Amino acid sequence: MKKTELKPTRLDGRRDELAPGLSRRSFFMAAGAAGVGASALLSSRAEAQSTDWMQPGNNNHVLELQEKTSFESGEVGLDYYGHCAFKITSPAGATLVIDPWRDDPSGAWGLWFKMKFPETLADITMSTHTHFDHDAIDRPASTMVLDRMVGQFEFADLKIHGFADKHACLAPGWYNWTNAIAEFGAKACPPDNVGHMDMVTYVIETGGIRTLIWGDNRPNPPEAFWDAVGKVDVLTLPVDGSQHILSYEQGNAIVERLKPKIVIPTHYLNETTTYTLSTLQTADEWVKSQKSYKMLDSSGLKLAASDVSGMDREFMYFGANVETA
Repeated sequence: MKKTELKPTRLDGRRDELAPGLSRRSFFMAAGAAGVGASALLSSRAEAQSTDWMQPGNNNHVLELQEKTSFESGEVGLDYYGHCAFKITSPAGATLVIDPWRDDPSGAWGLWFKMKFPETLADITMSTHTHFDHDAIDRPASTMVLDRMVGQFEFADLKIHGFADKHACLAPGWYNWTNAIAEFGAKACPPDNVGHMDMVTYVIETGGIRTLIWGDNRPNPPEAFWDAVGKVDVLTLPVDGSQHILSYEQGNAIVERLKPKIVIPTHYLNETTTYTLSTLQTADEWVKSQKSYKMLDSSGLKLAASDVSGMDREFMYFGANVETA
C-alpha cells in the first residue's frame, strides 16, 4: 500500500480511541509504511496530543491582511460566547477570540459548561491564564495563538498589549474556592503563588477603541499597572451574584478607578452555556444597581469610536444572549 493511500478507518462503526480520526488499523499501516515498529510508536507517543493540525481552514485571510498597507476606519464587532469569552472583529476584519472555555479535564471542579466551546474561525486566539474556564485554546480554528502573552503585538489594524499580573487569590463570596489550593499544598497569593495563579490582562486597541480584558485579575494590582493600562473605553469585568472572583465593592472600585465608557460583566451564570454546578450566579443584581445600564437583546455589539466617546460608565449586559456557533 502506498503512503498516499492511507486513510483513517472506522471499525465497528466507531473511531478507535487511539486518536481522533485515526484507527488502530491505519496506525499500524502507517507505522509499517514508515518502517517503524508500531510497539515503539505506541510506547513513545505523548499522553496528550495536539489536535490543531485537524482544524479546518487555512491562513489565507491572514495573508490577505498582512499584504495590506492601509486599513479603513469603521465599527468594532464584539460577540459574546459566554463566561469570559469574546470575539473581537476589527474594522479591517481581523478577528481574535479571548478566553475560550472548557470543563476541567481532571473532573475535580465538576461540570461547568453545557457544551464544548464552538470551533469558531478566528485569526488569533488568546488566553489570560491557565484555568480550565479560560484556556480551551485548541477549540477556535485560528492561525495564531497568544497564550498569556506579555508585551506588545501588532497585526493588521489590531494593537495588543499584555500586562503580567496575578489572579484574584482571596474569594470574596460565599464559596471559598481558593482554600482548595492550600489543600494541595500550594499558595494562592503572591509572591509565592502557584504558577496557575499568574495572570495576563490585555488591552486591545482597534477602530479607535481600547478594550481592557480584566480576566480573573486581582482587584488591587500595583500602581504601575494602572499607569501602564492608561485610558480605557471598554472594560470587561468578572462580577457575578456569588462574587466568585470580585465582590460588588471591588468591581465598583475598579470601574471608578478606570472610568471606562462601557462596562461589560463576565464570569457569571447564564442558562445558555453554564450549569449551576459552577456555583456562579447571574450578574443581574450588580448590573441593576448601577446608574446606567442596558440589558442587551443579542449576543453581539457594533461599536463606533464616535459613539463610545460620549458614554460614561454605561453597563452593557449580555445576560444569556450567547454565541453558540
